Amino acid sequence: MTEDLLLSLLASNFIWLLLAALIIITIVKSVFIVPQAQKFVVERFGRLHSVLGPGINLIVPFLDKIAHRVSILERQLPTSGQDAITLDNVSVQVETSVFYRIIEPEKTVYRIRDIDAAISTTVTGIVRSEIGKMELDQVQSNRSTLTATIKEQLFAVVDDWGIEVTRAELLDVNLDQATRSAMLQQLNAERARRAQVTEAEGKKRSVELSADAELYAAEQIAKARRIQADAEAYATGVVAQAIAENGIEAAQYQVALKQVEALNALGAGAGKQTILVPSAALEAFGDAFKMLKGGQ
Repeated sequence: MTEDLLLSLLASNFIWLLLAALIIITIVKSVFIVPQAQKFVVERFGRLHSVLGPGINLIVPFLDKIAHRVSILERQLPTSGQDAITLDNVSVQVETSVFYRIIEPEKTVYRIRDIDAAISTTVTGIVRSEIGKMELDQVQSNRSTLTATIKEQLFAVVDDWGIEVTRAELLDVNLDQATRSAMLQQLNAERARRAQVTEAEGKKRSVELSADAELYAAEQIAKARRIQADAEAYATGVVAQAIAENGIEAAQYQVALKQVEALNALGAGAGKQTILVPSAALEAFGDAFKMLKGGQ
């Protein structure tokens, strides 16, 4: 009797232990803590059931399972080069870099197998298509526009894959050696042309300035002559008016005054001089002095 009771107690305890273990296992399998930088994709009977976000999450044990653990951190594709031909038939090699992150893991894991390869292939197609619409000079000068176009078209394509392209960069556009040599020759020719144009414009400006200076000098000389002519005409007019008012005496007065001025200038010379004056001149001077005295 004692042995039967002991066996019964052991069996009962074993059952309780199994039950407790089952409860513990059920709790452990039903609670999941998702890290901040990840999302868990849950499947039930092989089909998509839910997506677990960061934090504590509950699932139905033995029915649900964590099928995929997806990182939502931003990723960078390896820098890749794509060969392309421009509108003017120049072969170029373009280096691109793409940054993206997964925002809907349920689309990423069930719609595309290799997301990195898919994005790289898409970027290659877009780059070749866009560069084929532009000439080489436009590719070099409109790099920012080309980058924006690649990013915009990439957005439209990858939306079905549950990812977000955060940045797409066109790093470099490389040319072959023959094209570089041709562009260098063209650049040197353009520089020589600009130098010739600048030199010609400088000579033209110099001629224009010289002509302006000569014109200004001629205008000033003509102005001075006009002023002198006006002064002489005024003096002549004054003499003519005096003659008209005073008759021959005014004319004689002017002649005598000129003779006196000439004599004074002759006498002002350096050294001792002997001046021979005709008697008729002395009489003229005397008449002039009388006129001067009378005028005073």
